[in-house]
Amino acid sequence: MNLRQLEILRAVVRHRTTVAAAEELSLSQPAISNALKAMETQAGFALFERVNNRLFPTAEAMALYKESETIFALHAKLENRVRDLRECRTGHLSIVATPPLAYSIIPPALSDFLRRRPQTRMFFDVRRYEGIIDGLLSRVAELGFALGFSHHPGIAHEVVHTGEMVCVMPPRDPLADRAVITASDLADRPFIGLERGTQLGEAVRASFASAGAPFQPTVEVRYCNTACVLAAAGVGAAVVDPFSPHQAGSQELVIRPFLPVTPALAYMLWSEAEPLSRLARAFLDEVRRASRQLE
Repeated sequence: MNLRQLEILRAVVRHRTTVAAAEELSLSQPAISNALKAMETQAGFALFERVNNRLFPTAEAMALYKESETIFALHAKLENRVRDLRECRTGHLSIVATPPLAYSIIPPALSDFLRRRPQTRMFFDVRRYEGIIDGLLSRVAELGFALGFSHHPGIAHEVVHTGEMVCVMPPRDPLADRAVITASDLADRPFIGLERGTQLGEAVRASFASAGAPFQPTVEVRYCNTACVLAAAGVGAAVVDPFSPHQAGSQELVIRPFLPVTPALAYMLWSEAEPLSRLARAFLDEVRRASRQLE
């Protein structure tokens, strides 16, 4: 399956119709339909189920869609580089970040950075922790930002901000009147836990274990922002990073310190395979300045 065929498959997955996919790719509708038939014949299995003039991707098609994301990210990076060379605009920086930092430290740093460098072009993607590491090792991104870090060969790191996990709950929660929330306070009551295997999820589990409190979440989620949304809706209390509660917008949340103290360290990450560009080093300085404003 070539790049053009993958591009067609991805467009049909997004739009669910050959007509809309054809409009996006500036092709005819018959060309899209013929391409799908050719792909299915070549692959030897169905890629879409047709229901009421709409196309629903099969599990196999979604697997190809997800696997192709890295290919198209690399292709987009190459196209951007060609455009920079053609226009004599070589200033280009790719960064990736996990949600808590992507929506807290990074935006003001990015704003100040680009205001002083109007000719610089940025690629900014929000990913889960594993995607940050993969993006750096594959050189899709030059810089990564994440809460929590486990040693990875070939990845350099620097702590840019030190915070602590907090407990969040709606104002009507019985615990809202307390100045500090402990792990024992959250036992035998509705509780939103972070997924096992994630950096912050394992840190919270370790804190509960050190306090001798059972970790029995009513709901388990991957992202702290999701936990905040559920807590605001009254599902239960949650222990999250200190950044996510402030991303809840109009949602009403009570934020309290959590014991045992559970560090939430923000890291800047980059590959050791190649030296950082001057642009990347300048952006790291900008992030350092932005993080100091949070202290």
